[in-house]
Parts: sequence; structure tokens; C-alpha cells
Amino acid sequence: MTVLAFVIGIVLMLVGLAVSIALHEMGHLLPAKKFGVRVGQYMIGFGPTIWSKRKGETEYGVKAIPLGGYISMAGMYPPSPKESARGGRAGGGFFATMVQDARAANDETLEGDDDVRVFYRLPVYKRVIIMLGGPIMNFLLAIVLFTIALSGIGVQTATTTIAQVSPCLPADVTATSCAASDPASPAAQAGFEPGDEIVSIDGTTVSSFAQASGLIQKSAGEPIAVVVQRDGQRQTLTLTPAAREVDGETVGFAGITSQLDYVRQPILSGTQTAVQNVGAVAGIIVQLPQKLYGVVNSMVTGGERDPNSPLSPVGVGVLAGEAASSSAPVLDRVSFFLQLLASLNVSLFVFNLVPLLPLDGGHVVVALWDGVKRAWAKLFRRPPPKPVDATRLVPVTFIVVIALVVMGGILILADLINPISLLGG
Repeated sequence: MTVLAFVIGIVLMLVGLAVSIALHEMGHLLPAKKFGVRVGQYMIGFGPTIWSKRKGETEYGVKAIPLGGYISMAGMYPPSPKESARGGRAGGGFFATMVQDARAANDETLEGDDDVRVFYRLPVYKRVIIMLGGPIMNFLLAIVLFTIALSGIGVQTATTTIAQVSPCLPADVTATSCAASDPASPAAQAGFEPGDEIVSIDGTTVSSFAQASGLIQKSAGEPIAVVVQRDGQRQTLTLTPAAREVDGETVGFAGITSQLDYVRQPILSGTQTAVQNVGAVAGIIVQLPQKLYGVVNSMVTGGERDPNSPLSPVGVGVLAGEAASSSAPVLDRVSFFLQLLASLNVSLFVFNLVPLLPLDGGHVVVALWDGVKRAWAKLFRRPPPKPVDATRLVPVTFIVVIALVVMGGILILADLINPISLLGG
């Protein structure tokens, strides 16, 4: 059953990842169609096509490897220069060939020089909206998932309702049972009962068990009035916390434990948590070389891996599987899964904003640079410049892609050899 639950957790995370990717690409697709751009394909995944269906001018489909997706927009770049279209100069090396191939592939999406339903002809702000649509969709999904987990399910919290009253005060603080010579606990002497809800302590209204514990710990050896709600009526009990030494400090001890319950957080908690995660992920990206070095070092030496190191989809799947197969309450497991998927979407949001092609942030930078050139020409009353030809950046794009593949390979190996575990192993 545990193995089955583990597998189910991984499968659910893969489905969640596929949905996240689908929504990301939908974030590009909807504004692209709204602005009149011709979209040839909307694909989830890479590799061989498993299923596809054409609707209108767009082919919608699912591919075998659900680790990404794309939409194919007409005219991402301006047409090839005339000399290049006629064949250009021969040779030029590997990167020059890549540029020519990229231009040729782009030209195939155009329907002539007067084609207006192309991406590169759009105003700068519309291009930026299209490219930011994907990451923003991931961020909005993260907010929804965090909100469901925190405000829908709630956070498991120690409440002011008493679950158990210790019958005695063991002489040995590590003891798990009472001896005949052990005195009654302060709570038992005061008359506390399971189910009592603590209302106030020594005149201070309490709203959490942590607050109640703090007041009790500060009152070692001193009698204090505790108001409890029992069977719909309030009663006042006199509690004299026993004095105990903890880490060299004298604290009060009553001998009660609290009931755990799911406390729903304010509705904006999901948004706040998503924003906090953005900062955390951005910090990891800024320190990525250092983080990757730590991952490789722990993988080679077998040392403990930094729990804040980046994960591959394999690592995320392992965490989801462990959560699904754990003995925690079902709501705890569901909440963890939702927050894990939300964190993954925050990572997709931040990572795609990195200003390098082929990431969305790179396309945003190209569009903004085009806008700056046009504004500069207009300011000095010069002829409008040619559209920015991003195919010139194909060599940089190639290097970025290679770096991403290498990084992904390292993280997958690390997640298989030395994974981050919920159990701390």
C-alpha cells in the first residue's frame, strides 16, 4: 500500500506539472490570439506527439515528455535579409549555420512580406504582454494553490482546547508513565479536564496554546486563575505551575497537552506566501553556481544535501511520493502536495523571467530593446529602425540551452543519488 501511495504521489505531481505547463502556454496563447497573431501549434511536452487535434488554424496536442511546452507563433522574428533569403554566403561556421537555420524556420511561418498577423509587427507592449502571460499564469496558479492550502484547508495548529491532562508529575522528566511516588500534576490538582477550552490566564485572554504555554511558564510556583469553557459554561480554576529547570532556566509546568486543529488563515495568506516564495526562489537563482557546486559536492561525497538546494522534476516527484505514502493525516498530505505544486509554479514564474533567450524574459528584453530603438529614432526624428533581429542571438540561446540541459542533468542525478527527503535522509 505504501509503495502504491508513493507511485500515486509521483503520478499526481506529474499531472500537476503538466497542468502547470498547459496553463503557462495558455497564458501565451490567449493574448497572442487576442492580438491577432497566427498560432500554428499549442503543444504540451516535447518529443513524439501522443495526441493532437487541429481546431481552426491551430494544432493542439500532447507530446511524450511532459517537461515543457510551447506555442508556435508566426513571425517571432522579422523576415531574413534579402541576401540571406537568396542563399547568403556559404560557410560561416557552426553558429552562422544555426542563425541561417533559425531564419529559415521563421520564414516558413510567414505568408509574405506584407503579412500582418505576425508577432514581430505587434506594438512593444503587446509583445511584452504575450511573453509575460505564461509566467504570470504560473504565479496566479501558485496563489490559488497556496490559498486553498492555507485558507481552505488551514494550518494544523495547537489550539486552546485541552486534549490530555497528565495525572502526575514524574520525577524524571523523560518518563512516559507515572510511578506510585509521583505527585499529581498541577493541572490534575487544579481540576482540568480533557475538552476544556482555555479562555484566559491570570486575566489575560489567550487565543493560542503557545500564548497559554508562555503565561504558564512565566508563573512557576505562583497560583494563577485560569478561566476555561466547559460544557458551554465558564469556570475559574486555580493553577500553580510546578517549577522545572529547562536549559538552566526555571519554567512553569502544568501537565496539559492541546488538541490539534486546522486553523484557516486569512484569505490573503496565499498571496503573501507566493510573494515570499518569489524572493526565496530569486535568491536561489542568484546563487545558482554556488548552489550547484554544493549539490555536486554532496552527491560525490555523500554528504548531507542543502534542503534549500534546487530540485529537478524528479526531486519534486520524490517529495510528492514520500508525502503521499507517509502516515500523516490525509489533509496534511493534501496540503503539502498543494503547497509543493504551488512552489513549483513560483519557480516556473521566476525562472522564466530570467532575461536570457530562449526564456520568456529574454523575449521581453528583445521587445523592450526594439521599443527603445524606436523611441530613440522618434525622439531625434530619424527614420524608423528595422525590427530587432533576435536570430542573431541564436548562438547565445544555444549556449543557454546547453547550460540548462547540463544543470538539469546534474539535478536529476543528484535527486536520484542523494535526494532531499521529508525524512531528513
